[in-house]
Amino acid sequence: MLSLARADDAYAVPVSFGYDGDRVFVYLIRFGEGSKKLAVSPETGTACLTADDVRSRDDWESVVVYGALVEVPEADAAYMDEVMDDNGWFPSFYPPDWKVTGVRRTELRVETATGRRGVGTA
Repeated sequence: MLSLARADDAYAVPVSFGYDGDRVFVYLIRFGEGSKKLAVSPETGTACLTADDVRSRDDWESVVVYGALVEVPEADAAYMDEVMDDNGWFPSFYPPDWKVTGVRRTELRVETATGRRGVGTA
């Protein structure tokens, strides 16, 4: 889940992300004419990405990452696409008749990150 903010209004949206061990990448996708996440993201000072992997009640891991969102330069676009293809997950959160009308390649510049594990996690 990617959490954004505009003034006093919070907005959280499920996203797929890629991680190469250093950098976190996120595609911000627009459907149709508008996109709240694309409108709010430039106004967000610090974004928050949360992710979890739950295998059972006691075997789980989660991470919370904070940082600024920056547009990925065209020179890094192919690399980002490779990272996303390598470990990004692309579930269909939207109806099949929605047409993708834009994609912004974005990096979440990690400022802080914390994680937790369940008691049964090895």
